[in-house]
Parts: sequence; structure tokens; C-alpha cells
Amino acid sequence: MLRIRYSLLLFICFSLMNCKSENARYHLDKRFWDTNDYEDIIMKLKYGIKPDEKLPSFSDPETRMIVEKLTDEQNFKVVLEDSELGIKHKNKVASDFFRLWKDMNTIYRKRDRKDNFVYDRELLKVYHFGLGLQLLYFKLGNDELVEDADDPNDSSTQTIINSNVKTLISNFNNYLDQINDEKSFSEEGKKLLSKGLDKYFTELVNQYPKANYNEMLKKIELMEKKSHSETVITSLKKIKMLIESKREKKPSNE
Repeated sequence: MLRIRYSLLLFICFSLMNCKSENARYHLDKRFWDTNDYEDIIMKLKYGIKPDEKLPSFSDPETRMIVEKLTDEQNFKVVLEDSELGIKHKNKVASDFFRLWKDMNTIYRKRDRKDNFVYDRELLKVYHFGLGLQLLYFKLGNDELVEDADDPNDSSTQTIINSNVKTLISNFNNYLDQINDEKSFSEEGKKLLSKGLDKYFTELVNQYPKANYNEMLKKIELMEKKSHSETVITSLKKIKMLIESKREKKPSNE
């Protein structure tokens, strides 16, 4: 009986030590990750995991916290939405996060022998992290342009601002390309793909209601025809309706 208790105690101690080791390795004790944390974590996920080992995933209770932390938008929002910080500092942080996200976006793209994504939910949550980040990043960049300009309404300033918004919309169009890989997503993955459309594309259109969405509308119409998921198709239709509702109505000739 004593031997059993001793073995159980050893097991508990070992588990606690292992948990603390993982927390330290992946910075899980920190409330928010900064760009230095992301540099370290991305390096470990890309090069520190053996080919036969699994990446942290939502389905694994032991590593779930790692991917949740990796995709937590509060990590960048805590800085970029802080009204006490200067806009140039926030833009520098946003730029660093954007660079890191592009690296993050390559981590979970592994496919199995049937060409299905092994980590489809993780892949999409990383993409959502990037969409949310870009909404703040591009706004901060344009806000700084306005702040530094002698005349914010000057045509050259407005041209740069409009160009930045065009780039942002183009980046969002890249998310629509995920629908080309719809067959590679699980049903749960398709629902998450749809949620990304509902949340981030709605925020984009509401943030820039007067922007030119012609290319996005063309893309949406093509993806509507290509998709076989009612959930995805419904989300595409909602975005199309929102864009069209923001367009100024032409005066009647009557």
C-alpha cells in the first residue's frame, strides 16, 4: 500500500515538474506574449519539434494552451489599442507582429495522404489572428500618415491612404483563396472558415464602407459557385449584401 502511494506521489511530482517545464518553454506563465515571445515560440514550433512529433493543437489537452496563446489577439491588441502609447511606437510593434504572423502562417499547413489539412482549425485560427491584426495595422499606418501630413486632405496623402486600403482588401481576398481548398477542411474547419468571413470581413467593410470592393465582389461570386458548403456560401452572400448596402445609391433620373 505504501509502495503504491509512493509511486503515485512520484507520478504527481513528475507531472507537475513536466507541466512547469512546458509552461516555461512556451512562456505560458506570461499574461501576454510580446514580439520577442513570438520570435522564440515560432522558432520552436518550426524547428524544435521532431518530424514524428505532433504540433500543439486544440484537440490535445496537454498542448491546447500553447495554440490558444499563439492565436490570442489580445497579445497585439494590448499594445495597439492602448491610447497612452504613441502612434509611431504602436506602428513599429504592429509591423513586427505582421512580419511574425507571415511566418506563423506557414506552421500548420501540413496535409495527410488524402490532401486534408492535419491541423485545419489551427491553420484558420492563425489566419484569423492575421486578419484581426491587419485591421489595426493598416488603420494605424494611415492614422500616422494623417498625423504627419501638413494637409491631411492633400491629394498625395489621400492617394497613399487609398492605396493602403486597397492593399488591405487584396490581403483579405487571399483569405477567400482558402475556399479553393475547401475539400481539405473538416466540417468543423469549414464552420471556422465561415466564422472568419462573418467576423473579419464584416469589420473590414464597416471600417471602410466607401472603399472599392469590386475585386472582392468578383472573387466572392467565383467562390460562391465553387463552394459546396452551405455555411460558407451563406457567409459569402452576407458579405456581398453588406458591401452592396454600403454603396451610395445613384440619384434617380426621373
